[in-house]
Amino acid sequence: MFDQNYDIGALRRGVFDLLRGRQHPRQTSHLYLQAGRLCGLATHVALDLGQYTAAATHSRTAWRCAESAGHNGLRAWIRSVQSLIAYWQQDHRQAAELARAGLPYADSGTIAARLLSLEARATAARGDRASALRAVEAAEAARSTAAAVDLPGVFTFPEAKQWTYAGSAFLALGGQRHVNRAIEASSRAITMYESGPQQDQSSGDLLAACLDLANAHLVHGDLDGVQEKLSVVLDAAPDRRTASISSRLRTLSTRLAEPAYAGSPIVLSLRENVREACSRPALTNPPELPK
Repeated sequence: MFDQNYDIGALRRGVFDLLRGRQHPRQTSHLYLQAGRLCGLATHVALDLGQYTAAATHSRTAWRCAESAGHNGLRAWIRSVQSLIAYWQQDHRQAAELARAGLPYADSGTIAARLLSLEARATAARGDRASALRAVEAAEAARSTAAAVDLPGVFTFPEAKQWTYAGSAFLALGGQRHVNRAIEASSRAITMYESGPQQDQSSGDLLAACLDLANAHLVHGDLDGVQEKLSVVLDAAPDRRTASISSRLRTLSTRLAEPAYAGSPIVLSLRENVREACSRPALTNPPELPK
């Protein structure tokens, strides 16, 4: 696999070198837009690696480029990535606020659905049931009215990813009704990822949906269901495991260690398998940036 960090960095330096020259104002705006997108990709790489400080730095540069370009789509997308950074740093209040801050710029494509889904997941993590459910519904409405075509790869927001986020939100809310909705949402996401077009498939989000489904089955005491979905994650190649997947695995490992599951041979085996997976080297080169 080629070194994506190097390729993005080289392209970004080339664009900033061009910005030091003389060009038509319209070309300057276009160059800032491309620089912002490249900084956004660098942000995404750092985020997948769990390098949150570096991700935040890249995102601030991307935001300044988006401002200089006057491009609402990039502004909205950068706010969505900044929301992700805050979420995985466990700052759910900030994650929700950043998602909301991007909405005024969401003037085309699927970005509004993305931002609302991020808001739903973050507010659910804070226990704000009303806000979370309202955001899930608003995200569905936003997708139904999305018309423009997004850029490919990490710049678009496939419907399967939206169901993955919804599943995470319902699971975080807890309670039998919401856990059942989490099972429905995560199962739908998995089906869509497995049967959808290649350009919309995301191994990271597929594994995330499987882990959410494993956690939902654990709530219901369905250990066979836990084992089935967890095996998909544990059998995946190491280069498919981003920092967020590793974090989810550690959380599940903690839950499996609760006294309620003591003495269960299945849980004991699962705990050992998860422990072994968490001890393996983490992802060092994100596999899913747009080609």
